[in-house]
Amino acid sequence: MDAHPRPGLQVGPEFFSGASEGPLRDTAGMTDELTIRPETTSTGSGERRSLRRDASGPALLAGLVCVAVSFSGPLVVVLAAASAGRLDTAHTASWIWAVAIGSGVSGFALSWWTRTPVITAWSTPGAALLVTSLGDYPYREAVGAFLVSAAVVALFGVTGWFGRLIAAVPVGIVNAMLAGILFSFGAGIFGAVHGAPVLVVGSFAAFLLARRFAPRYAVPVALLVGGVLAALTVGLPLHLGPGGPTVPVLTVPAFSGAALVGLTLPLTIVALASQNAPGLGVMRAFGYRADDRLLIGSTGVVSMLMAPFGSPGVNLAAITAAICSGPEAHPDPRRRYVAGMSSGVLYVLVGSFGGVLVSLFTGLPKELIAVIAGVALLASLQGSLAAAVAEERGRDAAVVTFLASASGMSLFGIGSAFWGLLFGLGTHLVLGFRRA
Repeated sequence: MDAHPRPGLQVGPEFFSGASEGPLRDTAGMTDELTIRPETTSTGSGERRSLRRDASGPALLAGLVCVAVSFSGPLVVVLAAASAGRLDTAHTASWIWAVAIGSGVSGFALSWWTRTPVITAWSTPGAALLVTSLGDYPYREAVGAFLVSAAVVALFGVTGWFGRLIAAVPVGIVNAMLAGILFSFGAGIFGAVHGAPVLVVGSFAAFLLARRFAPRYAVPVALLVGGVLAALTVGLPLHLGPGGPTVPVLTVPAFSGAALVGLTLPLTIVALASQNAPGLGVMRAFGYRADDRLLIGSTGVVSMLMAPFGSPGVNLAAITAAICSGPEAHPDPRRRYVAGMSSGVLYVLVGSFGGVLVSLFTGLPKELIAVIAGVALLASLQGSLAAAVAEERGRDAAVVTFLASASGMSLFGIGSAFWGLLFGLGTHLVLGFRRA
């Protein structure tokens, strides 16, 4: 398979670029805090490296940090989506099991096979989308939508159509849709102030200070400080669930037109545009020749296998991928694949005991969940807003997309994310025709 970028697959000025320096801004609008410097990294050359020789403490620690960051903030968004879908504890634990096992197995296997740090995870913007739309559909129909979305992602991955799909939708409209989805989370930080002012303001202040001095740990610090403040003010009734391994719950998928349009389409676009595109961009910016057909096709197949257990999708990570792809993981780029394998093993271990996590996090006060979910998505929100209005010519369509997506509207049983996309594309076509 061709591991080099192919003509016509360029998404933005930095996507697929291995020669750009400075913060990486992806198509979802997320900005990595690291300064990414290109490095000459040869993969696929036939050289088989020794895991025993390449294993190192920094690489193992990078995998640990990656998993800790993933579960400390974004997990709250997943739990919020499960609550919106009125899932019971067993189905929620199964969801966490599915995304963690899928991420762990795929990340471990792909890192080992390609000898590059491949980090896979669930989509936080995708989970945010489900917060506003999952409750509109029967759960079996939602699982059917997850399955179809995974199949579409796999198809576009293995055929190489991925870049063409992304290029067909203006970047500003995609980012405006994401910004509309994420808006309620950002606003939720301040909406929760009335219920627990000390907790919310203190957690947010801790986040800002950590963001200033240790940005990688900003969300975990906010969660830790928020937990302490919650215990001192509104109370922190934590309950640990059964300590045994999670028992996954198999759900037979059902299919409906409303769910396929209202869930499958937005989830697919979010997975491709906000996760897989920047995920490939991060790898290539560090000098790794990532094979988009292999990586995206593989994660799509894994997502199909995990969908009946509740997973809305597993895809390439973007922000956390930089933790395992940079020099902090190891000075030698050829030895950083161990960090990807390390994170994969830890994902499987943590996901196997998802019931404990569900019981632990569901005991958190709603104000704490609101502020942690908000700060965990703050960078994505601000990046999406900036990217949505970056080009003056497309601002009208971007604003329409944002307003419709943020409105929470539902029409014909289809949620606001789809309508935001549709109205935005309609505005783009009308105004583009007029200016032509």
